Amino acid sequence: MIWREARREDVPAVVALLANDFLGQGREQSDMDGYFSAFDAMADEGANHLIVGEEDGVVVATYQITFISGLSISAARRAQVEGVRVSDTMRGRGLGRAMFDDAEARARAAGCRLMQLTMNAQRTESRKFYEALGYDPSHVGFKKTLV
Repeated sequence: MIWREARREDVPAVVALLANDFLGQGREQSDMDGYFSAFDAMADEGANHLIVGEEDGVVVATYQITFISGLSISAARRAQVEGVRVSDTMRGRGLGRAMFDDAEARARAAGCRLMQLTMNAQRTESRKFYEALGYDPSHVGFKKTLV
């Protein structure tokens, strides 16, 4: 397994991973134009990275990591992880743990003292996984659609 920064040509494979679950099926679209624009904007931001896990030339996992500077918690720089997906054919093989090892290494290298993530409350198995990795469900998150 190779963990690397995604390239523009990886976008369709990443979107397929995002769409391949019970929540993503209703959220993701087949038109790639918006996804390519978002990928380009992420690349321009510099602190926003799309990472893919590749095995034998095939993208089988992905996550997004964003490095955020702030004043709270003694001006701790933090890493926000989102869009965590592993191909359904690859689950149960330790890729999730390897993915978070990679994410934590990237966060430390970027000077982060804290790693945070959000998860849809319907993903009960994901919560168990994150807690097993040592993540504390210490906050309640809120979202509001701005359309």
